[in-house]
Amino acid sequence: MADGNERDDLPQATVVPKRRTRVSIVWIIPILAAVVAVGIAVQRVLSEGPTISIVFKGAQGIEAGKTFVKYKDVNIGQVTAVQLSEDYTRVTVTAKMAKSAAGLMVEDAAFWVVEPRITLSGVSGLGTLLSGNYIGFEAGKSDSRRRDFTGLEVPPIITGDQPGRQFVLKADNLGSLGIGSPVYYRRLQAGQVIAYNLADDGQAVEIKIFVNAPFDRYVNPGTRFWNASGFDVSLGAEGVDVRTQSMVALIAGGMAFETPPFAPPAEAAVANTVFTLYGEQEAAMKQPEPLAKRYVLYFTESLRGLSVGAPVTLLGLPGGEVTHVGLDIDPVTQRLRGRVEFVAFPERLVEQLIASGQAAAGESIARSNRARQDFFEQMVEKQGLRAQIQSGNLLTGQRYVAFDYHPNAAKAKIDWSQERPVLPAVPSTLPDFESKIGSILAKLDKLPYEAIGTDTRKVLETFNQTLKDTDKAIKRLDSEVTPELKKALEEFRRATVSADRAIKNTDAALLAPDAAGQQELRDAMREVARAARSLRVLTDYLERHPEALLRGKN
Repeated sequence: MADGNERDDLPQATVVPKRRTRVSIVWIIPILAAVVAVGIAVQRVLSEGPTISIVFKGAQGIEAGKTFVKYKDVNIGQVTAVQLSEDYTRVTVTAKMAKSAAGLMVEDAAFWVVEPRITLSGVSGLGTLLSGNYIGFEAGKSDSRRRDFTGLEVPPIITGDQPGRQFVLKADNLGSLGIGSPVYYRRLQAGQVIAYNLADDGQAVEIKIFVNAPFDRYVNPGTRFWNASGFDVSLGAEGVDVRTQSMVALIAGGMAFETPPFAPPAEAAVANTVFTLYGEQEAAMKQPEPLAKRYVLYFTESLRGLSVGAPVTLLGLPGGEVTHVGLDIDPVTQRLRGRVEFVAFPERLVEQLIASGQAAAGESIARSNRARQDFFEQMVEKQGLRAQIQSGNLLTGQRYVAFDYHPNAAKAKIDWSQERPVLPAVPSTLPDFESKIGSILAKLDKLPYEAIGTDTRKVLETFNQTLKDTDKAIKRLDSEVTPELKKALEEFRRATVSADRAIKNTDAALLAPDAAGQQELRDAMREVARAARSLRVLTDYLERHPEALLRGKN
C-alpha cells in the first residue's frame, strides 16, 4: 500500500501545445518583391511574341539588335541574333516577333532581305540607303503554325492581297523572258512574269505569270499567249513583216495574249490554268482547220527557197500551207525527186462558195469525200489544174506553191489510193527566167568596156575641141563682123532720120515752086540710096559667104 501512495504523490504530466513562431516583419518586403518579380516575369512571358529563326544564304546588312522585321512598313519583330549554320554554308537569323504578329507565323509565310534592287520591273528598296536593310515579310494563308523558315533570295513580285489571278504557260524555251517581264493585252500592260522553271520531264519550260484585275477576266480557256519580245520579224513569201509591242518588251522581253474571234464564248479561266506559249502572234492566232486534208507533190527541180510554212494558193487565194519539204526516190526512174507535203483547208473554199451564193456546192465539198474527189478530178483532168513553185519574194528568195490552170499541161490523174493523195505538178518557169538573166549577164560581160571607154574619151576630146573652136569664132565675130554691121545700121538710121525730116518739110519746102529744099531732098535721097546700096552689098556678101558671121571677112 505504501507503494501505491507513493505513486500518487508523484506530479502528473500535462500536455502543453507548442507555440508558433511569428515571421519577422523584415521578411515581408523580400517576399513581396519576389511575388512582384514572378508576376512581372509571367506577364512578360505572356505578352511576348514567338521567337523564330530564318535561314538566309548571307546576312548582308543584318545586325542583331538593329535590324527589324517589317510587314507593310510596320515593325513586327527585331533580330536578336545572327550566326552561322552548323555546316557553315548559310546564316541563321533569330528574331523576336511581337505578340500581335504571332498569328502570322504560318507555314507559307515568306521572309526576304529588303535592299536596293534594280530589276526589269523597276527600282525598289531605295529607302534602305538611309535606314539600312530590313527583313520583309509576306503573310501566308495556311493554318499550320511554324517557327523556322527559309528566306527568299529575291522579294516576291506579287503580294498576296493584290487582285488578279496566276496562270501557267508552257513553252519550248524561255527565250528573252525573265522575272518581271511584262504581259500585254491589246498593248496595255496587264501583268508580269513572276517565276519560271524547267518542267518535270525536261521537255518544256513552265512560266508562271500574274494577270492583274480586271484584265484577268479576259483570260478564258480559248485565250492564246505568244512571245512578244523584241522585234517580231518574219521573212516569207508574202514579204517582210515587222511587229513589236513596246520599247519595254524590246529591251526586257514580254508576252501578249488575246482571245481569237473564232474561239467560242466561255467563262474566265480559273487560277493556275495551263496555256501554251506560242513563238509568234501569227501562229497563236491561226484558226484550226478540222477538215484539213494532206496531199503530196513531186518536183524534179530544185526546192531551194521553199520552206515549211510556205503558203499554198489556189488561183492566187490562200488555201493551205507546206508541212514538209524533203527528198524521195522515183520508183520508175530511180532518181531523186523533191517531195512536198502540204495541208489544204476545204473550209476556206467553202467560205468562198457560200459568199458567192453557192452554199449547197460548198457544203457538199466540205462534208463529202466523194464530192471533194470528183471536184478535184474535174479541175485536174479537164481544166488542167496543176501545182507549180513560184517566187514569192525576190529579195528573200522565198518560194511558195501555186495551183493554177495550165491547159497545155500533159494529162494526169490523182492517185487517191495513197494515204496522202498525189496531185500533179508542172515545172516552174523560174529556171528559164534565171537562165535568161544569166545569158544577158554573160553577153554584158563580153562587151569591150575598155574599147568603149577609149572611144568615148576620144569623142569627148573632139567635142571639147569643137567647143573651143566655136568659142574662138564667136569672139572673132564679135570683134570683126559686128563693127561693120553696126556701121551699116548706123548709116541706115541717119538716112532714115534725114528722110523723116525731109518729109516733114515737104509742104513748106518741096512743094513750093521756088523751094530751096528740093536740093536737100535730092541729097537725102542720095544718102538713102547709098545706105541701101551698102546694106545690099553686105547682104549679098553674107549670102555668098555665110561663114563670115563666124570667121569674119577675109
